[in-house]
Amino acid sequence: MPRKSATESVADENAAPGGVAAVDRALSVLAAFRDGDVALGLAELAERTRLYKSTVLRLLASLEHGGWVVRQDDGRYAVGPAVARLHAVYAQSFSLDKLVMPALRALVQATGESAAYHVRQGRDRLCLYRVDSPHPVRDHARVGDLLPLGKGAGGRVLVAFDPELGDWVKKDRAHYARVRANGYEALVGDRHSEIAGISAPVFRKDSALAAALTLTMPAHRYDERYIRNVLEAARALGAQLP
Repeated sequence: MPRKSATESVADENAAPGGVAAVDRALSVLAAFRDGDVALGLAELAERTRLYKSTVLRLLASLEHGGWVVRQDDGRYAVGPAVARLHAVYAQSFSLDKLVMPALRALVQATGESAAYHVRQGRDRLCLYRVDSPHPVRDHARVGDLLPLGKGAGGRVLVAFDPELGDWVKKDRAHYARVRANGYEALVGDRHSEIAGISAPVFRKDSALAAALTLTMPAHRYDERYIRNVLEAARALGAQLP
């Protein structure tokens, strides 16, 4: 019988209820690869997984056979082509609207105002998704509309948080510094005298800016209490983006 380690392995700590121990261990070997790792040696893999080297070596043999890892000439192991193939399958099956539209609908339900998801497109911003307010009096932007970056809450959020737009920030450093410090933009009558907006940045898991999540309403219905709704919605949506 194989020796039992005095220290519990990573796989044992995170074992799937009703799962297969060997699969848990193999997955722990793959999970040992971190951002910035080009290749890992047997000793380092054993240390990170807290498994015996002999166990890791057997697991690597199976993973290499399946293309999940590749053994290099220096004896170290790198992530294999099967990982890239599976990532491609995931990317093809991933649909942004399945995440964004429910978030917009929930924001509209909570506030009664219109919600949109804007992305930068060159020197403009594109309304990629939108859910209209149920009120008969509202702004009438549509999906596919191109709007200016330097006007409106959504446009100003994209300028403030996009590192590629430093030249725009220079035009009003104090304003954009305040937007970044607050984590949102709230304006009345900026793009249109009768329209108000509240917008917050949506960041991906790697901290890259994905979009601006924006709530718009007639100026007379502006309510600063909605700032919290927008911030919470933007953070929750960003946590789901790949």
